Amino acid sequence: MSDITRHQDYRNALEAIKQRIQTAQMRSVWAVNAELLNLYWDIGRQLLQWQGEQGWGAAVVEQMAQDLQATYPGIKGFSRTSLFAMRQLHAFFSPTFESVPQAVGQIPWGHVRTLLAKVKTVDTALLYAQACLDNGWSRTILEWQIEQRFHERTGQAVSNFGKTLPAPYSELVQQTLKDPYVFDFLTLTPQAVERDIEHQLVAQITRFLLELGKGFAFLGRQYPLVVNGKDYFLDLLFYHARLKCYVVIELKAGAFKPEYIGKLNFYLSAVDDLLRTTDDKPTIGLILCKDKDKLDVEYALRDVHKPMGVSSFITKDIPLAVQSQLPTVEEIEHELAGLTAKHNGDSPA
Repeated sequence: MSDITRHQDYRNALEAIKQRIQTAQMRSVWAVNAELLNLYWDIGRQLLQWQGEQGWGAAVVEQMAQDLQATYPGIKGFSRTSLFAMRQLHAFFSPTFESVPQAVGQIPWGHVRTLLAKVKTVDTALLYAQACLDNGWSRTILEWQIEQRFHERTGQAVSNFGKTLPAPYSELVQQTLKDPYVFDFLTLTPQAVERDIEHQLVAQITRFLLELGKGFAFLGRQYPLVVNGKDYFLDLLFYHARLKCYVVIELKAGAFKPEYIGKLNFYLSAVDDLLRTTDDKPTIGLILCKDKDKLDVEYALRDVHKPMGVSSFITKDIPLAVQSQLPTVEEIEHELAGLTAKHNGDSPA
């Protein structure tokens, strides 16, 4: 290794250059993508104009697809189906925009076609386009988020952020949370307790983080804090890179109860005192419960000064017929004890 690489100034400069290269590469990709979508916009406009003024109908799309493919046989993207999508692109957005909307112009054409096929309104399409940019969604993830009604859940948590956090930061925090959260990768019985939910969420942490959204960094489960010589354990602790704050999530297997707010308020104070630095924003709390009454939550949050929200979550419930066939915890523990004893050459107790 060259001696120059040992200097912090050199490493800092190298890192800065790498960041600039990555930024330049991304801007280049965006520029090419935007130019391509502008081309598709103009083709769609022309097709609509011909169909309206000349009365050529679908025949002009068919003919143009044949001619373009014959002229540019090595270039993909000018099939009959693609040209119909270009016409739809212009027809969908042109009543509101004179050109391709900025957010839409920065996502791939495949993503745009998904929006055109699955989204009903311009505002909803713009929301998803921006979410793709913010979260780096693939086309598959975009389709899944649309199916899960992401646009109806974003920013819907019942919270006190408007009163406890300054604007516009409070709005940013509000839009970071959802209601309900869809944990369709969890399989729970009606008798499931918080520990069961917590265990499955951590076991499926990648999908859990995907549902939470970009920016959440998982710090721990049953995260320990010592307050006044006593041990306390947070269900789940995260740090949000974009919001620059700790996020405490408390899980409740049943319906919301007002007393949950007091416990979470205590935890937020503890995290602010023990973990938060001068560079961090106030710690945020989120109670995730199986069900809630909005009015109950609003009353419980009314005079609370720590920022917190309450959301519900959806899981897959195990049918009663299947539940009866599942082993109990005691049966599983006994079976494990027997296997361990057999492995060790002993007899199970």
